[in-house]
Amino acid sequence: MHEEKKMIHIAVAGAAGRMGGRIIQMIQKSEGFTLSGAFERPDHPFIGRDVGSITGIGESGIQLKKDISEAVEGADVLIDFTTPECTLHDMRFIAKTGQAMVIGTTGITGQNREELQGLAKSIRCVISPNMSIGVNVLFKVVGDLSRILREGYDMEILEAHHRLKKDAPSGTALHLANILATTTGRNLDVDAVYERKGFIGERRDAEIGIQAIRAGDIVGEHTVIFAGVGERIEVTHRAHSRDNFAKGALLAAAWVITQPNGLHDMQDVLGLRDTSNV
Repeated sequence: MHEEKKMIHIAVAGAAGRMGGRIIQMIQKSEGFTLSGAFERPDHPFIGRDVGSITGIGESGIQLKKDISEAVEGADVLIDFTTPECTLHDMRFIAKTGQAMVIGTTGITGQNREELQGLAKSIRCVISPNMSIGVNVLFKVVGDLSRILREGYDMEILEAHHRLKKDAPSGTALHLANILATTTGRNLDVDAVYERKGFIGERRDAEIGIQAIRAGDIVGEHTVIFAGVGERIEVTHRAHSRDNFAKGALLAAAWVITQPNGLHDMQDVLGLRDTSNV
């Protein structure tokens, strides 16, 4: 006799946004998951409406709530792709309830990052600047390449996103830059170059260039260039839809509920963590 698989109940923050809506659509068509709650900022015009009608999946019987406290009861995991301030607010609440959390919010830095790391000690949490499986393979490949090509190769990162994206460079580009810096012994505070204009002189060997493009409806593109004398290697990932991020978030949600408290990322979820260089 087969044991019946446990249904995973998901609550979604920022449910009326582009990413929140895509996650809800993915929950509906993915086996083993069910939407248990959804919320938005208190002044959102869709508060009180059926989430299914907002996201295009049909009537769901779940109303869009104005606060996390109204939406996460009965949830196993909260998925949060919002803003640094909103994510921290939600995380403080989840730290008291004991539920798990999957965070795709980017731009969490400085004191906010320190608070997040502290809160994660009492939460089962996955956080990643990019939930795409392909991008996380890119992280792995770029780390391996930078260890091999650390001498004699200039390293540059190019990223492109839609015109509505608020942060630059993207969290994914910054994570790639951190991988390059960590594997080559560089310091991003000194060696990262975000803009070149005018008479800037020759490129320093240690520079890690990070350039951002914002245009149209580009979902997300990231290229890492390793340029030597007489040759170059380029590694590119292009996202054609937000489905990749939504699928990754659900994969992380299913994984994290069985983990101990602490901060994990998609390298852990996918089993890509390289422990030989830790």
